[in-house]
Amino acid sequence: MPIESPPRPTVREAFVRLMRDLGIDTVFGNPGSTELPMFRNYPKDFQYILGLQESVVVGMADGYAQATRNAAMVNLHSAAGVGHAMGNIFTAFRNQTPLIITAGQQARSILPFDPFLSATQATELPRPYVKWAIEPARAEDVPLALLRAYQVAMQAPQGPVFISIPADDWEKTCDWVTPRQVSHASAPDPALLAQVAKALAGSRSPVIVVGAGVDRDAAVEAVVKLAERHQAPVYTAPMSARCGFPEQHPLFSGFLPPMRERIVATLAGHDLILVLGAPAFSYHIEGQGPHIPEGSTLWQIVDDAHTAAWTPAGHSVVCSVRLAVQSLLAAPSGEALRSGPAARPAAERAEPTGPMSVTFALQTLDELRQPHDVVVEEAPGSRGVMQRHLPMPGADSFYTMASGGLGHGMPAAVGVALGRRQLGLPGRVIALIGDGSSMYSIQALFSAARLKLPLTFVILNNRRYAALQDFAPVFGYAPGETPEGTDLDGLDFPALAAGHGLPGRRVEEPDALREALAEALTHDGPCLIELVVA
Repeated sequence: MPIESPPRPTVREAFVRLMRDLGIDTVFGNPGSTELPMFRNYPKDFQYILGLQESVVVGMADGYAQATRNAAMVNLHSAAGVGHAMGNIFTAFRNQTPLIITAGQQARSILPFDPFLSATQATELPRPYVKWAIEPARAEDVPLALLRAYQVAMQAPQGPVFISIPADDWEKTCDWVTPRQVSHASAPDPALLAQVAKALAGSRSPVIVVGAGVDRDAAVEAVVKLAERHQAPVYTAPMSARCGFPEQHPLFSGFLPPMRERIVATLAGHDLILVLGAPAFSYHIEGQGPHIPEGSTLWQIVDDAHTAAWTPAGHSVVCSVRLAVQSLLAAPSGEALRSGPAARPAAERAEPTGPMSVTFALQTLDELRQPHDVVVEEAPGSRGVMQRHLPMPGADSFYTMASGGLGHGMPAAVGVALGRRQLGLPGRVIALIGDGSSMYSIQALFSAARLKLPLTFVILNNRRYAALQDFAPVFGYAPGETPEGTDLDGLDFPALAAGHGLPGRRVEEPDALREALAEALTHDGPCLIELVVA
């Protein structure tokens, strides 16, 4: 008798099993009609995290992927849904966060007739802010597309990828897809790294600049050892989205500004600049003159060949930051004994005078938070104060947006809290958000309430877009002149919290801050506290 072939799986069955094999059991989404076929017989061991707006969905997935260090699955509607999500897709690209973004497409049989809710040239919409985009030529190729998407998303530099899936693909039959092991960490070139080690050993006065890539590559502890070995002061790179070095360590010397002339002035006197996991350098405004001080040599170690290619000065090694630093630790350190940098001046104390200052608010938050608490920040107008009065302890302790685009912080905090809870990590997530920033993605409160996460939203309400007003003089505004449309009055954040299912409280007087903040940081589940600041 002929041997019967085993039944072939549907695209849905093969897709779900491959997700399981890749360690993905959570989907972040806001679906439309073309996504409904994906969810028939949805597996009981998976969870679907609903977001009330597509940008919120991507922000949650971004935070979750960063916390869990694995690609996160995103489910969006066709053109309209992807369009709504583009702001945070851009941020995920700049954050180098591995996301697999799926979007529904109308059935293949009606695509020739330009149907309602279809996506014309679907793969072009998210470009250039995805690493790879595809609408598979055949339904049978959808699981294979998922496997390739995962490998591309996880390969350094990590980032989002995109798959457009026609609605009638899910019921077609296909073959099972078996995942392959692929190395995602690239080793450094031995000859180039030997030059870096020799430069470090022979340097009179080295300085280290760390960026988000240090924390992304789990290299913070190794970088601390390297800095201590060479007694090198450490600065955080401009606009860094992660904490690459403990900010209360004696060798930590501060944050580089995103301005060419001030970076050169800050690093003057150092003959070797070692940049780890960061561009060299990110600028925010036009500058003039050299990019590094006269007499300095710059070496950059980064996992992104594109970043290395545009670096205007020095030499670059494209590889895993962690592997490179481990190799540098194994190299001879030289005979020179160096003294460490002078102690960084202690942050000035703020007094509880009215109206409440941001400095006093963040100083109090620093005193009350617990060692394992994590900060997700989107309060750019208060970032300078945060960097002085809310120091981050190191690895996995801080997240913000690398893009400068608002609307990431609130949903990212939800994703980070969910990911940490699933990993069994201690501590609470503190979402430190400006009043203006919060309104880009306020719907994240709904998801936080639904998931019952250990998460405190701290809203700094200064009733204005402070970052724009404070930055206006750079573009020629007269002192005291306010750019049009940057005042922000009348928002009631406790009411917004209640409307989404969370308890909320407003604090206007500094004398009431400590008790209210302590309660918010120990609340059983998510909550919001609004701090009215000067």
